[in-house]
Amino acid sequence: YCPRGLLSCSAAMVAKSKKIAYFAHLEECLNKYQRGCIVHADFVGSKQISDIRVALRGKAEMIFGKNTMIRKCIRQLCADGSHPEWEAIIPVMKGNLGFVFTNDGLDEIMETLKQFVKPAAAKAGVFAPCSCTISKGPTGLDPAQTSFFQALNIPTKINKGSIEIINDVTVITEGLKVGTSEAALLAKLNIKPFEYGLVVHYIYEGGVFDPSVLKITDAVLMQKWMAGVGNVAAISLAADFITEASVPLIIASGFKNVVATALEADFIEFEQVQKVKDFLDNPEAFLSAMPATGGGGGGGGAAPAAEAKAAAPEPEPEEEEEEDMGFDLFD
Repeated sequence: YCPRGLLSCSAAMVAKSKKIAYFAHLEECLNKYQRGCIVHADFVGSKQISDIRVALRGKAEMIFGKNTMIRKCIRQLCADGSHPEWEAIIPVMKGNLGFVFTNDGLDEIMETLKQFVKPAAAKAGVFAPCSCTISKGPTGLDPAQTSFFQALNIPTKINKGSIEIINDVTVITEGLKVGTSEAALLAKLNIKPFEYGLVVHYIYEGGVFDPSVLKITDAVLMQKWMAGVGNVAAISLAADFITEASVPLIIASGFKNVVATALEADFIEFEQVQKVKDFLDNPEAFLSAMPATGGGGGGGGAAPAAEAKAAAPEPEPEEEEEEDMGFDLFD
């Protein structure tokens, strides 16, 4: 015989020891791993979770627990202000969430999670994550099962001893609750319209971010950077305000003006101006030298030479003096 009070005290001690162990394990993972995923686990079965753990073994570690316990643990760890990045986890811990901690690339972890997304039958009372439409045609059910279709007002007919649906019909609409009749009919037809698995809701790496940040590659960053530099240069030029981005453009524009003025005044004192003048005076000499300097083999240099010749500006013809036609202003 064991007194009731002793049993309740023993149960409380066991629960407290489990909580202490959980706090220690969560703290260890937060310190051990640099990044991770915060995943949503609604309707994911224990067998599915077990398979994911096996697949992630050696690469990542999964932790699930009550949100109140997780928030309390993180608040205690951040009380001294030593880990402000952990505090960003507290507000997002709502719903059936868990952690997948890792030091590897998050893309690889997310691909592994996608491999364990499994089809699932519709259950009554569940909000549908997607719509489900049954295509017209034979169902393979005998005429005794007509009541399942009549309950949903689905028009049918009997063809060759089985029920046939006349038109396509949407049985479940995304965002609405699944009814008992809908769930029963889909089960009869052996249709599993939903897919459940661990869905990544947030990314943790020195803070909490949306999963879309993983789609930002180095090429995307460089493209955005170059676009920003171009915008700064354009605004600087329009406002006549010199910045580091606009200096190369200002120098290039100034050089063009100097060359144009020097050529117009026949003032050839700079090497760069002399090169431009030589090119304008005799562009064929430069075009013939292009295949040799370009290093093209065989007839490969003919095409660039032809393109350069076509692109080279032709010198403007000098205006001819008009002949004296014998007319005078005062005649």
